[in-house]
Amino acid sequence: MTYLVENPSTTFYSYTDTGVDPLKTAHGVYITVHGHFYQPPRENPYLDRIERQPSAHPFHNWNERIHHECYRANAFARIYNDRGEVLKIVNNYEYLSFNIGATLMSWMQSHDPEVYQRILAADQKSCQRLNGHGNAIAQVYNHIILPLANKQDKYTQIRWGKADFQHRFGRDPEGMWLAETAIDLATVTALIDEGIKFTILAPSQALRCRPFPSDHDPHPQWHAVAGGQIDPTRPYRCYIPDGRYLDIFFYDGPISRDMGFNDVLASSDFLVGRLGQAIKGDHRPSQLISVATDGETFGHHKQGTEKCLSYAFTESFPKNGWTVTNFAHYLSICPPTWEVELKPVTAWSCVHGVNRWQDDCGCGGGGNYQQKWRKPLRESLNWLRDELIKVYEIQGQEFFRDPWQTRDDYIAVILDRSPDAIEHFLALHQSRTLSKSEKIDALRLLEMQRQALLMFTSCGWFFEEISRPEGTQILRYAGRALELAGEVAGIQLEMNFLSRLAFAPSNVKLYQDGADVYRQLVTSARVDLERVAAHYAISSLFTNYPSHHRIYCYNTRQLDYQKQAIGSLTLAVGQVELTSEITQESEHFVFAVLHLGGWDFYCCIQPFNSRLIYTNLKDHLFESLQQASVSTMIVEMGRGLGENFFALPHLFADERHRIMQKVTAETKKRLDQLYTQVYRDNYGILAAFQRDELPVPPELQVAADIAISHRCLQVITALEKDFEQRQATENNLDQLFAIAKEANHLHCQLNIPEARQILESLLWQSLGKLLHDGDPLTAEEDTRLITRLIEVSQQLKLGLSLDRSQELYYYYFHDRLVPNSLRSNSIDAACPWPMTQLKWLLLLGQVLKVDVSIWL
Repeated sequence: MTYLVENPSTTFYSYTDTGVDPLKTAHGVYITVHGHFYQPPRENPYLDRIERQPSAHPFHNWNERIHHECYRANAFARIYNDRGEVLKIVNNYEYLSFNIGATLMSWMQSHDPEVYQRILAADQKSCQRLNGHGNAIAQVYNHIILPLANKQDKYTQIRWGKADFQHRFGRDPEGMWLAETAIDLATVTALIDEGIKFTILAPSQALRCRPFPSDHDPHPQWHAVAGGQIDPTRPYRCYIPDGRYLDIFFYDGPISRDMGFNDVLASSDFLVGRLGQAIKGDHRPSQLISVATDGETFGHHKQGTEKCLSYAFTESFPKNGWTVTNFAHYLSICPPTWEVELKPVTAWSCVHGVNRWQDDCGCGGGGNYQQKWRKPLRESLNWLRDELIKVYEIQGQEFFRDPWQTRDDYIAVILDRSPDAIEHFLALHQSRTLSKSEKIDALRLLEMQRQALLMFTSCGWFFEEISRPEGTQILRYAGRALELAGEVAGIQLEMNFLSRLAFAPSNVKLYQDGADVYRQLVTSARVDLERVAAHYAISSLFTNYPSHHRIYCYNTRQLDYQKQAIGSLTLAVGQVELTSEITQESEHFVFAVLHLGGWDFYCCIQPFNSRLIYTNLKDHLFESLQQASVSTMIVEMGRGLGENFFALPHLFADERHRIMQKVTAETKKRLDQLYTQVYRDNYGILAAFQRDELPVPPELQVAADIAISHRCLQVITALEKDFEQRQATENNLDQLFAIAKEANHLHCQLNIPEARQILESLLWQSLGKLLHDGDPLTAEEDTRLITRLIEVSQQLKLGLSLDRSQELYYYYFHDRLVPNSLRSNSIDAACPWPMTQLKWLLLLGQVLKVDVSIWL
């Protein structure tokens, strides 16, 4: 027997049952929280790497920052006790319904494999819990607004999204997230054609709905729900004219908005209360309360809210008798009994259909900014897409049996760009045996099409201004596509493209229009093999490159290299062969680079001609170096390698910044010595100001901050070097405690992030060694050392993060220590700690702020 009872403490209803398994039979209240995790592609299209973004400081780029605040935070979400100790670490992806953009997943795989693997493992665990239905769903590949795409692009986006999902999660996707939930009939048809079972939409996208015909009611009445009134607690079936269908879930709009813009996620109690208000007090067997929002809400937009989710998933929802599920699982136990008709063309973030991505509709405006640039930008890119189609079809017929099938399958190369994978791909699709140069052109064509898809990434239109990073990024993709078209077909499309972009007015005085944005921010950022060679040559003065090396998406082979220095001049001459991993094009260069000291570099590049010419050039340049004349060297380099030269600004940003740090190291060293001397000479005056509680002169305070920070970093560097030597480590820690006391006495601010990173790494390494390879006989001494490391870091106020060490300790404690030693009261091979020594590990847990109180 099943019945509904009112919960007197709230305004919602809960189910009481007599043993029905809600995972197998639809019964009771089900909760699905969907996170749409996505970041705009930020990679330089020439380097396939994200360059430094200063606005993301202290992180390298916005992917890194959001990853730290959100993606990683949800993989290791904390639940704390009332003492602020970690009670539980929850992988929220085990309970969240989610999609993660393919380009974001690719970045995550490279930059944090641990989190990447936890996401994959979470999907597997949800499959096991929910009868084979995983939490992850696919996404259209690079967030294109499908109703605005042509038919070929629609299908490629869906097929690439499916293939990327299959490659990562090892199963076929049941659902697919549409960029901005943008949908029309053609998109529904494409999803059905590609075997997608369901998608998720906003309630405002439904037009009308009705129950399925039945014997009782063979002609049920349609219910108008165009104002967002559709009941989101059940799934719906959307039919297309040929009788096939796509199932659709509508998330609860008001609760989803509250999650993003109100305080619903401030605590699990708030979240439970808000979700409970949506439960309908009728006698239906089951109902689904589903919400959907940007995944970045959980930790990035709303800091710390991943903790609210983790507690709700594992504690609050089960206590209320609610079942945490995902859309695919709920669909399997409760298929639709209602059908729905959708509005013609809609999206979740634009009340004007999809005009936000093609017209000046007012959505996403900022202040007095207009969006008149949106339509010309869309029209310009549509024109370019169609011109590139002509190039692709004409040239592609020369290489491929079926050019469009080849493009659909190109996702295999995007996922694996190894030479063997490329050769296998070409062997499958080539219409005949291709020469080496033809293979390069074939890959250029495919890469041209990839860039043409990337240039429609929705983010370029989402905000208020064309010159924002998102608009600039899609224009960079367009620029790269134009360049590749020229290389393959010798066709010049750029001037025509710019004439169209000129009709896209910018809101920023610095840029008149889209064409000006393109000239200033796109053309200037182009990279060719010659520039890569210059980057290699200049950076070789500071990096001992091996014979084979990878620079971004280019493989280098050093064929010869010689370097000499006289006084402040350093000359390097060499040969390098560069090969693009993406197009496989390759070129052999000769280079000479002269460092004049400081930030002054002079580099010349020339394609390799002959060994004799190169040998004569090298000998002549090194002979000229002996004269130690800058003007002579520059004249000789220009005479031998041409007048076109490169300098430090031509390096790619990250390497340029690294070299700038290197060449300023000596200056910084002298300044550190100067400030240290000022600090020592005036220590008594500083102490007197502090004693009498007077404001310290800023010049003296700065000297103290810099001098003590410098000394602290020196000792921490020594600590890292000597960490395997116990006595040296103890001495270094003693010095750090003394430095901390001195810094705190003088109210110094120690701004040394590299010191924090070293201490975090030492803590994690020493803890891992203790837990997995430690000697129980030295447990007391080893735990004391780790404790001192934490204590001195805290006293230095460096902002030490215990996160990774907490995770290491937590999983060892719960996976090995508790089951194999504490509960069994014996020594196990998996955890060889005698009971007499376990107390030291438990005390260490207290220091790491992990709850071990029950065992102590």
